[in-house]
Amino acid sequence: MHHIEPFYNWQHLYLSEEDPRSPFFGRKYSEFEFSQTVYNYYIHPQWDDFGSRTLYLKIIYADYELNFAIIELLGEWNDAIENDIMELKREVMDPLYRQGIHKYILIAENVLNFHSSDKEYYQEWYDEVSEVNGWIVALNMPEATQQDFKKKKLNYFIELMEIPEWRVYKPDHLFKKIDDELMKRLD
Repeated sequence: MHHIEPFYNWQHLYLSEEDPRSPFFGRKYSEFEFSQTVYNYYIHPQWDDFGSRTLYLKIIYADYELNFAIIELLGEWNDAIENDIMELKREVMDPLYRQGIHKYILIAENVLNFHSSDKEYYQEWYDEVSEVNGWIVALNMPEATQQDFKKKKLNYFIELMEIPEWRVYKPDHLFKKIDDELMKRLD
């Protein structure tokens, strides 16, 4: 797992640790010191800890004019034991929302599995972004993880989409592609 790095091809456009509006502003990273783990596996030091012991993330792009953020996830999304959705909502999404972000692209291809609990934080997050015509999308979540997500009907709050080639897009083009798709579904 230590070889899985956050997507870095947009670093010339955005770095969350240099963004004063980011919850991770001012963070310092080591390229050589591996200290964070998912289970007993060390992960790359560029991933950000937000309070979960099994799920990490990286804000790989944020645009405050178009009101969207692209966030890559790694690990196990565990609401049953860790209440990851509460930590994610309170520590990352709420601060971004206060900065005007209300459209979220969660790159979920490295979310290895999902354990559900209550729906309240999903409902709260969905209600907040819906008030300002926002949305939440999980991109490329593995099939087994999607099944657990769908079984609890969380796909009502977070749209599941597949764009396997997302890395070839510039961030604003990826956003536009997803936004256009969601607007077509609403029409």
